[in-house]
Amino acid sequence: MGKTLELNDSNFDEAIKGDKPVLVDFWAEWCGPCKMIGPVVEELAGEYEGKAVVAKVNVDENPEVAGRFGIRSIPTLLVFKGGQIVDKQIGAVPKSVLAQKLAAQVA
Repeated sequence: MGKTLELNDSNFDEAIKGDKPVLVDFWAEWCGPCKMIGPVVEELAGEYEGKAVVAKVNVDENPEVAGRFGIRSIPTLLVFKGGQIVDKQIGAVPKSVLAQKLAAQVA
């Protein structure tokens, strides 16, 4: 099983600049739908290990990053490539939807 990367206000920019696509799950401890999608995000981390980076940002602990990307409802999942947002998903969705978004960015 892969490991999701815990991102924060200080390491976020560095993490999204690599050559691999990065799926970032913006979440919070108190968010029910976030807890539903959490295991799916963990599974994707395992399935895409070596091909993509799967990361999480706790919006309560990292308001700067959340604010910069206008995160207003969670879970919000952003897909970055080369530091730019290339895809976005708001709300809990089936794993297949997230897998498709990530697969589209894996060259």
